[in-house]
Amino acid sequence: MLRYKRSLPLLLAALCLALALAAAGGEPAGAAPPQPTLFEWERGIALRLPKEPASAMYLWFYEWNMFEAMEPGQHTHGAFKLERSVNPEGADAVISSPALRLTVRAVPGGAELLLRVTNLTAHDWPEIAGIIPCWNPGRVEGTDPSNPAALNRNFSDPGRGKTFFLSAAGLTPLSSREIHFNDSLRGAIDRASDRGSFVFSNKWPTSAVNAAAGLLVRESEDGRWVTGIAWDDYLSVQGHNPWSCMHACIRVGPLKPKQSKTVRGKLYLLPGARQECLARFCEDFHWSSGFESPFSAPVDSFFNRVWAQSFRAAQVERALRGEARAATAVAKVKK
Repeated sequence: MLRYKRSLPLLLAALCLALALAAAGGEPAGAAPPQPTLFEWERGIALRLPKEPASAMYLWFYEWNMFEAMEPGQHTHGAFKLERSVNPEGADAVISSPALRLTVRAVPGGAELLLRVTNLTAHDWPEIAGIIPCWNPGRVEGTDPSNPAALNRNFSDPGRGKTFFLSAAGLTPLSSREIHFNDSLRGAIDRASDRGSFVFSNKWPTSAVNAAAGLLVRESEDGRWVTGIAWDDYLSVQGHNPWSCMHACIRVGPLKPKQSKTVRGKLYLLPGARQECLARFCEDFHWSSGFESPFSAPVDSFFNRVWAQSFRAAQVERALRGEARAATAVAKVKK
């Protein structure tokens, strides 16, 4: 009973919103974002909004293995020469190998991802095993793959001021190549280190600030677009590597030989700023840092939709307050 009493203000807000929506025809103002088109590229698949070349982003699937995933070792190279196909309409794509199957479906505002991974090795994968796809602005053909020129500079973030991750404080600038580990896995990750050091620490130093969700967000240089990548089960977030990329590491462990696991993800590509991408992430993944729906079972679909809209607004407000606190803290350190 106390749980419902604590939820009463949110319930009242949802009811008020329901009345307002009913009066306005049942939907909030604003059109749905455009649906991007999928196309194939040298290392995976890519997304682009219709007639907007400066919106293109590219998914390298996949670049790295972490902590014994796919093969022994703490940090080993992934494989991108996998079978892949995109349907003629540019609406659906599949990338597959004996151990992996990634299905991609374009939707308004981005693309839905579903990864099925099977452990075909002879060893158990630990709970911190992961694989890293690379969400990046592409490579100018002919430039060095080890240090490529960004194909779409609009999403390259050369000043490292337009990329963000979610920490306990909310949306937080990702301004370096430090790796931010999943807060709930930090104990297991630390136990796998050599007195705090990993084989990848020279390029990706471990940050003291942990990630609260498997989300990375980037705003375009021209201020028109926002992109992001998210997974519902993640190991870490990291970025600003030579491909001007964003790394949201998918947690694929623990997994015994011949066992399989499914992980859901999302690519975001839409008009707007980071707040809009965050709002969509909160709604897509039911992400919560203190807000809990009072419903333990499905109820009327309209009321559920109203609840989701109220929840989304509360989450965005909370994250933005956290972002302001994080910016203040950074400013104090710089002083």
